[in-house]
Amino acid sequence: MISTRAAILQDSGRLAPYARTRPLTVGEVDLAPPGPGEVLLQVAAAGLCHSDLSVIDGSRPRPLPMVLGHEAAGVVVDVGAHVRGLRPGDHVVCAFVPACGGCVPCQSGRPALCEPGAAANAAGTLVSGRRPFRRAGTHLHQHLGVSAFSEYTVVAADSLVAVDRSLPLEHAALFGCALLTGVGAVVNTAGARPGTSAVVFGLGGVGLAAVMGARAAGCHPVVAVDPVAAKHPLARQVGATHVLDAGPDTVAAIRDLTDGGADTAVEAVGNAAVLAQAYAATRRGGTTVAVGLPHPEQTLTIPAVSLVAEERALVGSYLGGAVPRRDIPRYIALYQAGLLPADQLLGERLRLDDVNEGFDRLASGAATRQVVLFDA
Repeated sequence: MISTRAAILQDSGRLAPYARTRPLTVGEVDLAPPGPGEVLLQVAAAGLCHSDLSVIDGSRPRPLPMVLGHEAAGVVVDVGAHVRGLRPGDHVVCAFVPACGGCVPCQSGRPALCEPGAAANAAGTLVSGRRPFRRAGTHLHQHLGVSAFSEYTVVAADSLVAVDRSLPLEHAALFGCALLTGVGAVVNTAGARPGTSAVVFGLGGVGLAAVMGARAAGCHPVVAVDPVAAKHPLARQVGATHVLDAGPDTVAAIRDLTDGGADTAVEAVGNAAVLAQAYAATRRGGTTVAVGLPHPEQTLTIPAVSLVAEERALVGSYLGGAVPRRDIPRYIALYQAGLLPADQLLGERLRLDDVNEGFDRLASGAATRQVVLFDA
């Protein structure tokens, strides 16, 4: 066992402001060594994401108590038995779905839908079934197989992708969720082609990454939509040709800008009403990609006939439909070539002790991607 400082979510559903209600408690916990197929990781940087926030506010129920956090990069400290391709000192990015390689989705080239990985994530364990964190003798659950809000964590080797050591780890962390999900929604799920139009609803970390992905894919125009005006300049900076406020005239404005509707629409909010707007903003033959995670009780109503008569598609995209060991190095190469300005997403750097205040900023829409740095 080693001792590590971690942010623990004891219960969900506490109301904001989180700076006052303190849903996350930072303290010392015990961490077991890596088992077979697992890696001990010293976390360097961990991003704050709406997927974490949805566990805090209770809209995405998970078993508790839990060490939260899933978007991260760090340095390998030790490896368990049967680990191949990773060794101490390697810099790695965490992908929050471990790919077993043997289930039907994995064998079909869709590791983001790995069945054992999904079952382990829902149960709050590693894919081995272990829960390596303990506090006062009580097991703590794992968040999406990563539990990144900790100085050290144990992660399945199948969840890790080795990356270029010259890449700053605070930048590398963003490729494990925001970039993988947002860019992947455009290039993998929608299959956007050069010269086609794209619109992105929601300019958080994932939405801004989708804007970058649309630009990198050669889309034009690239329209970005968000009610928070402070986010508009950054959207233009990372690739949007037009930026709109969200409102009752948004769909008409998009249709005007795209000559009848967008070829690709990405919804990165996690709201059924916004998803309906995104669908309405596409043209005949267009594709709407749902990326945000709505509350399980939300439902969506669309004109059913349009799916057939207009050959429109509505598809979900989890982890950007990614193959992490293929796509993370590709997206990093695009970043290093100046074609994917991932570093522009990086907002405030936080100490672990300030994580509750960070989630207040995320919940209010005042932040894009905040990152906990463990040397801060």
